Amino acid sequence: MTTRAPKDFREFLAAIRTSGDLLEVHDEVDWDQELPGLGRLSCERNGPAFLFDKIKDYSPGWRLVTNPIANWRRMAVAFGLPADSHIKRLYETYAAREAKPIPPVVVKDGPCKEVVIPADKADLFDLPVPMVHDGDGGRYVGTWDLVVSKDAKSNWVNWGMYRFMIHNEKLMTGFPRPTSHLGKMLLEGYVPQAKPMPIAIAMGCDPLSHLAAAATFRLGGNEADLAGGLRERAVELVKCETSDLLVPASAEVVIEAEVYPDRVNQEGPYGEYPGYRSGEMGNAICARVTAITQRRDPIWTLDTTGFMDSSATSTSITGAIAIQRRLEANNIPVKAVYVPPEGGIHLAIVSVQRGGAEVAQKIVNVLTVRRALISKVIVVDADVDVFNMPAVLHALATKCHPANGIHVVRYQGKANTLTPAYTQAERQTRSGASVALDSTWPPEWPADETPVRATLDSMYSPDVQKRVLARWNGLGLA
Repeated sequence: MTTRAPKDFREFLAAIRTSGDLLEVHDEVDWDQELPGLGRLSCERNGPAFLFDKIKDYSPGWRLVTNPIANWRRMAVAFGLPADSHIKRLYETYAAREAKPIPPVVVKDGPCKEVVIPADKADLFDLPVPMVHDGDGGRYVGTWDLVVSKDAKSNWVNWGMYRFMIHNEKLMTGFPRPTSHLGKMLLEGYVPQAKPMPIAIAMGCDPLSHLAAAATFRLGGNEADLAGGLRERAVELVKCETSDLLVPASAEVVIEAEVYPDRVNQEGPYGEYPGYRSGEMGNAICARVTAITQRRDPIWTLDTTGFMDSSATSTSITGAIAIQRRLEANNIPVKAVYVPPEGGIHLAIVSVQRGGAEVAQKIVNVLTVRRALISKVIVVDADVDVFNMPAVLHALATKCHPANGIHVVRYQGKANTLTPAYTQAERQTRSGASVALDSTWPPEWPADETPVRATLDSMYSPDVQKRVLARWNGLGLA
């Protein structure tokens, strides 16, 4: 059974409450690590989302939700699918809806405007922003956000998901990579003109709008259109108070700000999505708050980043689809792509109709042309289900030649600096490498010399398979 995707964050919460995937906590919980710690443990144990309605030091009007779509059950509900839908169905649903974008509509008002706080009265510490991890450089606003920015030279509007650390009551420091869309807009459009760059950080939008913001999307593409397609209905947008930027009207909280073109401040370290605290404190962009708008009884959203967080599941889908599209555009005979959340967005599995060293090398070359977020790619034959990790591991262990099956590309200036294995020197120069692990049979091997898998579907006749499956089902086995 399929229903419509939730129209806003509150409808989503009602849906996961019904599915049994939301746990409400009414006891007071400390914003300083205790609350995020509960969210972190839930990620690691595939547990529910938490809704906290009593946060230490904050009024009862504030509530906080952790890790909205950090597992496949909640992701399925966000799409309007049954909570127990298979991962493959989620991938197929995303791909189908991505192909049918729906432009947003602009409205005059929305719930995010119920309370308007001007710059002189805005205080970032009035927001229940948690201290997520021990050792973080500060309290982070952007762990599950939607950051709106606009190109200085065109009508291109970007939605991204970027971290921002509170520096003081009015200032935030952020970490958009120079290769990110926001970073590109800032460095190429606003810095040369010495103009401040307006941004808007929206919290608590409908989950598929956040998914679109986290998506690996093309340069010049508007994620608001993508979100409309994923939701199967247009996103309603409303104009900001202090800029012409448009934000989702149903957002719980919107922080309007300007990024200085000529000023930096200290930011980090932070326990990021790869599952490690990578890097140290360093210079980052500096943004000044120009207004805060919110609902009367707002809900703050938090992704307790680390192993198996919401970014892992969201990028699993969006990143995999983007990889498949790119490989297809380069005439690589790709069948399916999976980015397992357990890999911290550093690993992709690609199945191809025809493998071999040439195909594996081409795959890693294509995926490192502009920027290299994924450092490891396992290439498997078409008969290996990319969503079946035991089958993938078996292919890697038995078919990847330990000397000839490794294909490496090295680069400078475009590496993912959050890759834990990189040295500090490599992070500073954005130097790194990506590797394809060719786990396919060489195409030149004759069929009668290619090993046959000792599995039911490969080593038994169709008649025997049919009888075995019938007997299995007759025994009441799932």
